[in-house]
Amino acid sequence: MRILVLGGTSFVGRHIAAAAERAGHDLTLFHRGRTGADLFPTATRRHGDRESGDYSSLLEGPRWDTVVDVSAYVPRQVEQAADALTGRVEHYVLVSSISAYDPAGTTEPTEAAPLHPPLAVPTEQVSGHTYGPLKADCERSARRRWEGRLAVVRPTYVVGPHDPTDRFTWWVRRAAEGGRLPVAGSQTPLQLVDVRDLGEFMLRVATRRLTGAYDVAGPERTVADTVADLVPGGGTFELVELPAAVLEAAGVRLPLVATDPADWPAMRRSGVRAREAGLGIRPLPQTAADTRAWDVARGRLPLRVGPSPEQEAAALAAAAGA
Repeated sequence: MRILVLGGTSFVGRHIAAAAERAGHDLTLFHRGRTGADLFPTATRRHGDRESGDYSSLLEGPRWDTVVDVSAYVPRQVEQAADALTGRVEHYVLVSSISAYDPAGTTEPTEAAPLHPPLAVPTEQVSGHTYGPLKADCERSARRRWEGRLAVVRPTYVVGPHDPTDRFTWWVRRAAEGGRLPVAGSQTPLQLVDVRDLGEFMLRVATRRLTGAYDVAGPERTVADTVADLVPGGGTFELVELPAAVLEAAGVRLPLVATDPADWPAMRRSGVRAREAGLGIRPLPQTAADTRAWDVARGRLPLRVGPSPEQEAAALAAAAGA
C-alpha cells in the first residue's frame, strides 16, 4: 500500500513510519527536512512546511492510498492539506487527542462524548487552554473535507522511546534514582499508551481504511499504580503525599499528573472501540524499561520537565516542619 505520513520523523510520526516500513509498505514522508535525515532510507521524501502552508511537493508524482496526519494542530493545516491532497488520496487518518473532548460536557467514557465547541475567538496560538479546542476544530475541518473516508485517532498520554516532551522519561529516570518523592494526587487517574502500540494501530486503521473515531487508551491506573510498575519489586522509590499548596510553594510540578478533578474524565476513556479494532497494549514495565534504555543510550540529557532535587527537598522539609 502507498502510505503518506504528514510529519514522519519525530515521535508519533517516527513510529507510524517505522511500523509501515517493517510491514513493507511504499512509504512517503512529508516534513521540513530538518530532522531525521538518517531515518527510513527506503522512504520517499517530500519536503514542505505546514506552518507557511507550502505543500507544493505533494502536487506532483504518484497518488497515495492513505494519508496519516500526525502534525495538524490548527484547522488551517487540515484545510490546506485537503486542498493539496483531494483527488490524490483515498483515505485520511487524523491524529487528534482525548483533549478534544469537552470536560464540561459529560463524563461519557466513549467516543460519543461531545467535543469542545468551536473557539469563540479564532486563534492559532497553541497553549494549555487552546490545545484541546483546536484539536476539536481540526476534527471538524477533517470531517467536512473527508466525510466517509476519515478515521480520527484520539490517544491519551503517549509515552515511550524518543518522546521529545520528557514527561514520562522524567518519571522513569526519577524512579530509577530512588528516594522519596513528594506528590499531591497519588490517586489521580492516569492512562498511558506506548507510542509503538499507537503506531501499529494507526497502520492498521490506515491499511484497512477504517473510519470513525477511536480512543487509544491504555488501562486506567492511578499515579501510584503507574509508579509501582516503573520500579520492579517496589525498589527504593517512595511517593510521599503532601498538600498541593506545599508542592506549589516549593515549585514542584509533576509531569502527567492532572491535579484538577475536572480533568480526570479525560483519563478514564474506555478505549473499547480501538481494542475491538485491533489495538494492542504492551505491559507498562516494558515501556518503562525501553524508555530507560533509550534515555541512557542518548546520554541522559537534561530533561525539559520535572522538579529539581532541591525543589523536592524543599517540599519535604516544609512538610516536616509544618
